[in-house]
Amino acid sequence: MRNSRRRLLAGTAAVLTAALALTACGSSSDEAGSAKSCVDTSGDTVKLGFLNSTSGAMAISEQTVRDSLTLAAEEINADGGILGKQIKIVEEDGASDPALFAEKIGKLITSDCVAATFGGWTSASRKAMLPVVEANNGLLFYPVQYEGLEASKNIYYTGATTNQQIIPAMDFLKSKGVKTLFLAGSDYVFPRTANKIIKQYAKELGIKIVGEEYVPLDKDDWSTQVAKIVQAKPDFVFNTINGSSNVGFIKAYYEQGLSPKTSPIISVSIAEEEAPAMGKDVTGQFAAWNYFQSVKSPENDTFIKAFQDKYGKDRPTSDPMEAAYTSLYLYKAMVEKAESFDVDAINKVSDGVTFDAPEGTVTVDGDNHHIAKTGLIGQINADNQFDVVWSSDEPIEPDPFLKGYSWWNPSAE
Repeated sequence: MRNSRRRLLAGTAAVLTAALALTACGSSSDEAGSAKSCVDTSGDTVKLGFLNSTSGAMAISEQTVRDSLTLAAEEINADGGILGKQIKIVEEDGASDPALFAEKIGKLITSDCVAATFGGWTSASRKAMLPVVEANNGLLFYPVQYEGLEASKNIYYTGATTNQQIIPAMDFLKSKGVKTLFLAGSDYVFPRTANKIIKQYAKELGIKIVGEEYVPLDKDDWSTQVAKIVQAKPDFVFNTINGSSNVGFIKAYYEQGLSPKTSPIISVSIAEEEAPAMGKDVTGQFAAWNYFQSVKSPENDTFIKAFQDKYGKDRPTSDPMEAAYTSLYLYKAMVEKAESFDVDAINKVSDGVTFDAPEGTVTVDGDNHHIAKTGLIGQINADNQFDVVWSSDEPIEPDPFLKGYSWWNPSAE
């Protein structure tokens, strides 16, 4: 595991070094974060960048985000656009490669001159994009739940931070009487950081961690690691695996005799789109999100109908795509409140901006650029939909640095 961590840190350092090398690209300022914008909104259009993995290991998930962003753009254009300007989409494929995400967002900001970019999924991709966005004073809307411990004036986080997903999931497990927990994750920043938080909160809750295993994001063989789960016999498995690697994990899990009756799984990356793609019947397993297709509201009914009218009745909706869809509407609301596409002007007025999203009304926190979200736990049914079995009942205010949790020690191993 130590060697694996060294490889992880070395890889992350290499990605960030590559990203920093891109920050000067197209900049007309010697000072990072104050680059002169090349965005041109003098005409009747505004260019927005969509940067998602439509190839590679993450395509199974990120294509859905791309589709919901396109739907939102078409709806906004049909309703008159943003400040009367039609959205012109500039698309790039991050190809499941953090270094390529850094390169592509640099191109979108400095060559394509987009007013804002929407996308990314893994924390590795976000962390690779962050220095590029900040150095060029761009704007990124990131739509996926993540490990927290981050805030940037150039990023808006419309997925959950830790206290809106990971902590509610642990509270749910405690309410179920869970005493032992096994951690299974992909080998990169999100699962490792999330599991560091889980281990500290588990100690506070009196839950024992009986194993912790990782497999690289682009690998599908989980047989050795699942054998350790079989041996440990945990009450629950906490799954922080991302992308197509989940297929290999689920395959090994069932082939080695595990089931929801023996050691059920709670996941934070398997949603309605991924569940039927697992290759096994995952009925009875759990997931922690802030949106499920089964949420009952007029706004969600409208969203589901619009999405399925465009992409087909067999296409489900899910949390990341809903957060991406919401992000474009929040951006529209911010721009129109600021009466400007300028990043600094948007940031000045973003606090308190709301949108009646399919998940419920969401509100932007202008200080940390996250949004208030309701925590939900769902259990997969025979139709690959989620029956909500636990809810926080009201939106949870974002606390990305866990300042409100006395048990959290960021310097602990």
